[in-house]
Amino acid sequence: MKHILISSAIVLSLFTACNNTDTKTPVITDSSGHAAADTSKMSSTTAMDTHNKVSVKDIVNSYLQLKNALTKDNDKDAASAGNSIVTAFANFQPSSLTAEQSKLYTDIQDDAKEHAEHIGKNAGNIKHQREHFDMLSKDIYQLVKTFGAGQNLYYDHCPMYNDGKGADWLSENKSISNPYLGKAMPTCGSVKEELK
Repeated sequence: MKHILISSAIVLSLFTACNNTDTKTPVITDSSGHAAADTSKMSSTTAMDTHNKVSVKDIVNSYLQLKNALTKDNDKDAASAGNSIVTAFANFQPSSLTAEQSKLYTDIQDDAKEHAEHIGKNAGNIKHQREHFDMLSKDIYQLVKTFGAGQNLYYDHCPMYNDGKGADWLSENKSISNPYLGKAMPTCGSVKEELK
């Protein structure tokens, strides 16, 4: 009987110890005395997600500045925006991406930076800037489809650019402002897709 009581006490103490996972984390309360959610584990993940979204958002914002400069036939502002895109790509921190995301990002980055550099170096040659904008738009579209943009965007199409072959671009507005034809035909085009 003595052995049964001792064995029961040991089993009970082991069971209690195994089920007691309370690490005595202090309870944080808000100003009204209610327990606040423990965000210590969520904050590092959220910070990484936010950091990457902000970085992608910087790339997208620079792209939109470029698009808006081209709609106004402003080659100097387009060149400046092209340089901003290069900088935004350089500032992006891909460390929290998965291996697959990182490879995709690197492929997009390599191509997009090359087009942005050409745009930045070709103030005075808006036709050449628009040629690279066409290819850059495909890269930025893929970037947004993969990582999001942090805002609603519209994927637009101009059927007349490049001798009727057409071209696409991203816009922050639903109304058409054509970067390929600029002031000559500012409303030529249509929305192909809304990206949220």
